Amino acid sequence: MTGRRLTSLLAYVTAATTGASLLTGCGVLPGITGGSREPVTVMTWAPDGTRATNQPGMPAMAQAYARWVNANGGIDGHELRILTCNEQNTSAGAAACARRAVREGVVAVVGSYSQNGRAFMAPLEAASIPYIGGYGISEDEFTSPLSYPVNGGQASLMAGHGMQLAESCRKVSLVRPDTLAGDKLPDLLNSGLSKGRHKDAADIPALEDAAEYTEQAGRARARAGREEGCVAAVLGERTQTFFDSFRRLPADGETVEDGGGDGSGDGDGGKGGEDVRISSVLGSVSQPVIDRTGGAHSPFEGAYVTGWYPEANDARWGPMRKVIKEHAFADNRVDPADAGVQTTWIAYTVLRQVIESLDKDTITPAAVSHALDQGVRIDTGGLTPELRWHYEDMLGAPRFPRIVNHEVTFQVVREGRLVAQKPGFVDVGATVLGAP
Repeated sequence: MTGRRLTSLLAYVTAATTGASLLTGCGVLPGITGGSREPVTVMTWAPDGTRATNQPGMPAMAQAYARWVNANGGIDGHELRILTCNEQNTSAGAAACARRAVREGVVAVVGSYSQNGRAFMAPLEAASIPYIGGYGISEDEFTSPLSYPVNGGQASLMAGHGMQLAESCRKVSLVRPDTLAGDKLPDLLNSGLSKGRHKDAADIPALEDAAEYTEQAGRARARAGREEGCVAAVLGERTQTFFDSFRRLPADGETVEDGGGDGSGDGDGGKGGEDVRISSVLGSVSQPVIDRTGGAHSPFEGAYVTGWYPEANDARWGPMRKVIKEHAFADNRVDPADAGVQTTWIAYTVLRQVIESLDKDTITPAAVSHALDQGVRIDTGGLTPELRWHYEDMLGAPRFPRIVNHEVTFQVVREGRLVAQKPGFVDVGATVLGAP
């Protein structure tokens, strides 16, 4: 063999050996997306295509988040893998999603929506899988030791909404779902109303999947009365249907003899009755719903709304909006003004910071829940107070002991936009604690 050929052969062997060393030592070549550590698999579930409330934007936001972090090397070197599941708004669907999460070996269930807490928490608890940043619609999210809520759920919204209405309303009617979860809402609203020494709201249960609500709308208007009356509806996606029925109420007749008005509205929350103000909470009313129903001419113009987070156009949502723009592409399920999308963003912010705090090659469910239980602090960029789930940080309310974020925002619909009624957050912890 000539000296030139021998030199070439040695160079080839050296290059091959170096390449093999990189592959066996690190698992991937430097610069390849996903880093060198074990992938992290999580699940996000939500109902889609049902007759009740749907939240397709939550799994879609999770997928966009994963594309973003994986394009930037993953989370602390871990590729993020997302599984999604249609919870179907049924206990069977929720249980099926939870069993699949266990079967697939997920590290956590993150940023999900389900009213069926009993159905999904039992399988997760049996497998020691944490539930991070659920929407806050079921009580189990605030009682299970493996649940880590990022907001105060319906409890904080309703207690806060009572406080918001106590400032402006003389009488209040509450239209809410005729369900076990809905049965808890009047007490929470009344605990907030009591801060203004108001009488309890008129409680008007309604089917959460009805096609129209004329009868309930008439009762609500009559019970609220003409003089500084307020009608609050908390029916999820069917809230829009309710207020459509509300503004169509006739000027007189048995169902509206105490309500008055011509049903045309006054442009300032008086739809469906003279001086009757309408109101709701975020999730039942959102900017996308207002846009779809006419913007400044929608039935929600002038409505009071209680939310968990800053208004949708707040600069603190800038990083989320950038991710949606660059990684959700043309997916119209992902609306940055949707409370479900916002909750999912915050939930994945928690997951990312927990994984980074662990600094391990392999992430397990036990490691994640242990870090959360030991008090890892989560900075959400001002979208919530600093989050921490150490025992001393929990509110300890009888039915909602694991609430750690008990702050809400008061908003109002002006010229078709949800804007802050008052700046900053309002702490409703004492009100939730005082609820029956």
